[in-house]
Amino acid sequence: MSDRPAATREPVRSVLVCIPTYNERENLPRVVHRVRAAVPDADVLVLDDSSPDGTGEVADELARADEKVRVLHRPGKEGLGAAYLAGFAQGLAEGYDAIVEMDADGSHQPEQLPLLLEALDEADLVIGSRWVPGGSVVNWPLHRKALSVGANLYTRVLLGMGVNDATAGFRAYRGSALHAMGLQDVASQGYCFQVDLTRRAVRLGLRVVEVPITFVEREVGDSKMSRDIMLESLQRITGWGLLHRAGQVRRVARREPRWHRL
Repeated sequence: MSDRPAATREPVRSVLVCIPTYNERENLPRVVHRVRAAVPDADVLVLDDSSPDGTGEVADELARADEKVRVLHRPGKEGLGAAYLAGFAQGLAEGYDAIVEMDADGSHQPEQLPLLLEALDEADLVIGSRWVPGGSVVNWPLHRKALSVGANLYTRVLLGMGVNDATAGFRAYRGSALHAMGLQDVASQGYCFQVDLTRRAVRLGLRVVEVPITFVEREVGDSKMSRDIMLESLQRITGWGLLHRAGQVRRVARREPRWHRL
């Protein structure tokens, strides 16, 4: 959680839930129905990257049956970050007060979404965190837990952020926060995308709040985690960390007294 004190914020009246998909035809209907039941007033935007398994057609059927569900068909598989940026752009253009990120595979429990939106009353970014007291992970082997905890510890130390789960993908942003972040130059993908937006929020002094969630590993389909995603995250986070630490050194140096030869 950031140290910035809570301030009076405008009420959140309109919410857009963005759900990126690639080969999730079996999971998507269940997730969308659960979202609609958990937050009936929210709109849902499915971001499909031309899934070859027909997920886009399933999304279109859901949209035809429910006016609160829409689909953004994208030309191909361009990555998680690009999909979310497209959803953010549409949500901001349409004036939503809050925009939510969540997975299509059921790992993020839609029933916990009201908790994130409630916390957004006093925050700019709310992260559904696995690694704060009360948070948990279901059906992960020990090595996956160790990898996630280690990656978040590395990120926290290197970037100097007081956030326990910067890689988490279940989160709610105020539209005003996304406007302030300067999303036009975001190029990161995968879990690195989540870290990128977290560090931007922290650097801007936005209020970041973590609420505990239960993350449940998918039961159907394959994980999108890959070696390339992990390598990109390591490289980018290390680069950001080196820049952050170099900036700290420069600031300290500027405050040091200058010694003059007598």
